Amino acid sequence: MRVLVVTAVAAERDAVCAAPDPGDGSGYRPEALPGGYALHRAPGGSAAPDVLAAGVGPAAAAAGTATALTAAALAGAPYGLVVSAGIGGGFAPAAPLGSVVVADAIVAADLGAQTPDGFVPVTELGFGTVLHRPDPALAAAVAAAAGGRTGPVVTVSTVTGSAARAAELAERHPGVLAEGMEGFGVAEAAAAHGLPVLEVRTVSNAVGPRDRAAWRIGPALAALTGAFRTFPGALAGTPAAARVPAPPPHTLRRTP
Repeated sequence: MRVLVVTAVAAERDAVCAAPDPGDGSGYRPEALPGGYALHRAPGGSAAPDVLAAGVGPAAAAAGTATALTAAALAGAPYGLVVSAGIGGGFAPAAPLGSVVVADAIVAADLGAQTPDGFVPVTELGFGTVLHRPDPALAAAVAAAAGGRTGPVVTVSTVTGSAARAAELAERHPGVLAEGMEGFGVAEAAAAHGLPVLEVRTVSNAVGPRDRAAWRIGPALAALTGAFRTFPGALAGTPAAARVPAPPPHTLRRTP
């Protein structure tokens, strides 16, 4: 089964690409995609995933993921699994710095409306969805192999920068472990192609007041490499990886 891993930035992509070999991931080769994207193709004969740095935020993530999935399908070599991966914020104390989190729920935390009574998700307004659930057996296997844990991961368009906002998210999403900016966008594109999705985050900072001096980006990137060294084995031992959700219906209306 071919796997596509989507990150936001090049540093995260390179951390994933370093997993197949302890060096610099030089076995990967760049391949141009439509829209100016550069897919890093896994070494031939390897069980490693292809990796794409699609940009920051859910919209960029969705656009890049959809481009890569469509190109693969048109080439007759479709992917079987999509993974959103990168570093992110962890909700203390459940997800400390350097820890690995695998989402059992990928949630769009700020897709909706602000009202006098608080935030209302878009689903309560009668539109779309705010939640994708990865296969629980697959998520658990990947987390166990990487020495991490599973729990909800929220996707935001604006990174949390205050204790009040962190507390609000924790209250609205019980058990939340991490915050990222791309997971829900990747999941939307995967769902449109009828593909299962995962989200893997390694924690570089605590969700809450922004304290750049306390961030540990280097160790989080190293943890991301470590997580993807265990990924092929976890995937191979999990039959649930082959389960594919039914794609949602989409209708194109053409002019007469």
